Amino acid sequence: MITKDKKKKIIEKFKGHPEDTGSVSVQIALLTERIVYLTEHLKAHKKDFHSRRGLLMLVGRRRRLLSYCKEEDPQGYKELAKELKLSK
Repeated sequence: MITKDKKKKIIEKFKGHPEDTGSVSVQIALLTERIVYLTEHLKAHKKDFHSRRGLLMLVGRRRRLLSYCKEEDPQGYKELAKELKLSK
């Protein structure tokens, strides 16, 4: 899981204004961190199908947020994808 300190660091890094905690870029960054964690978990626990389903749901949610971000702010999308090292 993501610790509170790590979550605060991610929010600080990707927020748009001083009180921003739920913008699209912050949500995508937090989802990416959870996806990375679950991917590592599944490498060790290959038969954990419940976590695999959760991972697939997170990937789908992140994909929808990324497509929204791409429509609303193409330049911000490119910067976010580069910062998070996403393949798109």
